[in-house]
Amino acid sequence: MDRLDWDKLKTFHAAAQTGSLTGAADLIRISQSAVSRQISALEESLNTPLFHRHARGLTLTEQGRILYKAADDVAQKVALAETSVLNSRQKAEGLLRVSSPISLGSNWLTSVLPEFMKAYPDIEVQLILEDEEHDLGAFDVDCSLRPWPSTQGDVIERKLGTISQSLFASHVYLSEHGAPSSIEDLDNHKIVAFGDLIPKNLHSANWVLSVGREGQPDRKPVMTANNLHGIMRAAEAGIGLAGLPDYMTALSPRLVRVLPKLRGEPFDVYFVYPSELRGSVKAKVFREFLMRTTKNWDNLAE
Repeated sequence: MDRLDWDKLKTFHAAAQTGSLTGAADLIRISQSAVSRQISALEESLNTPLFHRHARGLTLTEQGRILYKAADDVAQKVALAETSVLNSRQKAEGLLRVSSPISLGSNWLTSVLPEFMKAYPDIEVQLILEDEEHDLGAFDVDCSLRPWPSTQGDVIERKLGTISQSLFASHVYLSEHGAPSSIEDLDNHKIVAFGDLIPKNLHSANWVLSVGREGQPDRKPVMTANNLHGIMRAAEAGIGLAGLPDYMTALSPRLVRVLPKLRGEPFDVYFVYPSELRGSVKAKVFREFLMRTTKNWDNLAE
């Protein structure tokens, strides 16, 4: 099996992942010509084409699909081995890769990270903001924060806390339109929400459109956005009312709570990491820090 050296397999794997020579070159940081040479050499050594080449990029042949499955298994094992080696030291140091939803990461998490980084100066945090559920089986992140239970197997999951939701408006909006006097009065106000752009896992995020309208069609938002950060910014700009998690607005002096007794459906936030990384010192100290920090979430709605 000496013909299948890892460098060529890694290049082939990158090309199969990205569907192009350019994408593979960017991913593994070598030249496009080097990618082409390594793939051609691999095909020559196996005496079979691995890709169909066309104007739109690369697609795998039947033989290519077989090799890609094997190469993908190897890539995951190599990534896990690298992570295990890095985590073998009994000191909290090195790169900590954290996946987080955009709003949770850019609003709340970044506000508490300075305290963590001061306590653990040898840890470098790499924050990946994304609203999709990251595949922890790829071992390209160490842990993930999620506002929904994990749908993946072979992971360790810890509940960090429960987030409350309230209705907010900017001073600009209230000066122009006044505050709603009741839940029914929301029908007469402008609302910013996800609408049809709601992410598949955030089932309760459009609550302000349906609250108080049992058996009736939902309210129509004046503007929609596909993540909570955008909805909050639109509310800050005075475009309309918004139902938001309280952790976001606790950091925004531009927003005030309206109809203070009104609450949206609360949701839980989880800390998730691959079970293979249960011995990671970095992940352990980060999890413990977050569990201490999230205790104040109970007071955000007050």
